[in-house]
Amino acid sequence: MTRYNKLKIGLREIKESLTGEERDYTSGNIKKAVFLLSVPMVLEMLMESVFAVVDIFFVSKLGAEAIATVGITESLVTVIYALAVGLSVATSAVVSRRVGEKKEGKASQSAYQAILTGIVVSLIIAIPGFLFSKDILRAMKASDVIVNEMSGYASIMFGSNMVIMLLFINNAIFRSAGNPVLSMRVLWFANLINIVLDPILIFGWGPIPALGVKGAALATTIGRGSAVIVQFYYLFKGKGRIKLHSVSLRPRFRLIGQILKLSTGTVSQHIVATSSWIILMRFVAQYGSEVLAGYTLALRIVVFVLLPALGISNAASTLVGQNLGAGNPDRAEKSTWIAGRVNMWLMGIVSLVLIAFPQSFISLFTSETAIIGAGSESLRILSIGFIVYGLGMVLVNAFNGAGDTQTPFRINLISFWLVEIPLAWLLSSPIGWHQDGVFWAIVFSESLMTFTVFLFFRKGNWKLNQV
Repeated sequence: MTRYNKLKIGLREIKESLTGEERDYTSGNIKKAVFLLSVPMVLEMLMESVFAVVDIFFVSKLGAEAIATVGITESLVTVIYALAVGLSVATSAVVSRRVGEKKEGKASQSAYQAILTGIVVSLIIAIPGFLFSKDILRAMKASDVIVNEMSGYASIMFGSNMVIMLLFINNAIFRSAGNPVLSMRVLWFANLINIVLDPILIFGWGPIPALGVKGAALATTIGRGSAVIVQFYYLFKGKGRIKLHSVSLRPRFRLIGQILKLSTGTVSQHIVATSSWIILMRFVAQYGSEVLAGYTLALRIVVFVLLPALGISNAASTLVGQNLGAGNPDRAEKSTWIAGRVNMWLMGIVSLVLIAFPQSFISLFTSETAIIGAGSESLRILSIGFIVYGLGMVLVNAFNGAGDTQTPFRINLISFWLVEIPLAWLLSSPIGWHQDGVFWAIVFSESLMTFTVFLFFRKGNWKLNQV
C-alpha cells in the first residue's frame, strides 16, 4: 500500500470518527475501534484543557497574586473534579455495560439516576463552598490580598460546581452510548463562549465593568452552563440510545446505591490524588507567590497535554465496559493494550518537547522573569514522567470501565499518601531541594503507581467483575 493510499484511509477514518453516529464497539477491527473512539475523545479533552489555558492566559495579565488565586482555588476545585470524574466513571461503567448487553431502556434509567445523584452531591458542596470561600483560602495560606480582594473567584467556582458535575456525567453518558462526538461538540460550544467572555468580563468592555479574576470564573461558569443545557436537549429530545424522556423520574435508590458504590472507589482514587496535590500546593506556597505562580502555570500546561491523553484512556474505558457486557473479555484486554501503546507514544513526544523548551511555553503567559524561571523548572521536571503517566492513565481507566474501582484506589493510596507526600516533604525541606523536591516526588510516585497497576492488570481479575 502506497503512502498516499494510507493517508487517504487515515483521513477517511478521521472523518468517520467525527460523524456523530452511535456505534457498537463489541465487534470488528479492534485498532479501528480504538481509533474511532479516541479521535473525538482526544478532541473533547483538548477542549476541556482549553478552559484552563484560556483562563490563565488572560488572568496572567493581572499579576502574580491573580495567578496564585487561580492556582490555589483550582487545587481545591480538583476535589470537585474528583467527585465529578468518580460519578462519570461509575456512570460509564453501568451505562456501557447495559449498552453492551443491548438493554437500552436500563441504560437510560441508569443515566437518569446518575444525573440525579450528581445534582444532590453538587448542592452539598455548593452551599458551604460559596459561604466560606475566604476561610478556605485563608486555611491554604493564601496572602491577605487573595483572601480579601480576590476570593470572588473561589466563591463562584465552588458555588457553581453543579455545571462541572453535570458536564462530566452527561458526557460520560454520550461516550458510553457510543457517541463521543456529541461530548466533543458540547465542549467546543462551551469553549467558544468562554473564549469570548473571558476578556470582556476580566478587563471590561463598554458598559460591562472590569471584574478582574472573578470575571474568569463567571466566563467559565456561563460557558459550561450553556453546554449543560445543550446536553439535556439531546438527552431528552435526541434520537440516540439514551432517551431520558422515556424513563421514570422518581429516584431508584437501589440503582443510585449501585452508582454510588461504584463511584466510591473512583472518587476515592481522585480524592487521594487531588488531596495530595492540595498538600503539595501548600508545600510550594511557602516559597513565595512567584514560585507558586510559576508552578500554577506549569500545572496548566501539564493539564493541557494530559487531558487529550485522558481522552484515549476514556476510549479504553468505554471499550472495556461494552466488551465485557457483550461477553468479550479478551477483546477488552487487547483494546486496553492498544490504547496504552498509543498513549505512550503521544506522551513521549510531548515530554521531549516540554523538557527541551519549557521557557517557551511558560513565557506565553507571563513576562516576569522570576515566574518564568520557577515555572520552567517545574514543567521540565514534571514532563520527565509523561510517557509513564500515559500508560498508567489507560490501565486505571480500564479497571474503572470494568467496574473494579477498588484496585486503583488502593494503589493510589499507597503511591500518593504513603509515598508522594512524605517524599515531597523529605526532599523539599530536610534534604533542601526546596520546590524541586516536590516536583521530583510527583514523578517518582506517579511512576510507582503505573508500575503497580500494570502488575495487577496483567493478573486479569478485573475481567471477572460484575456491574
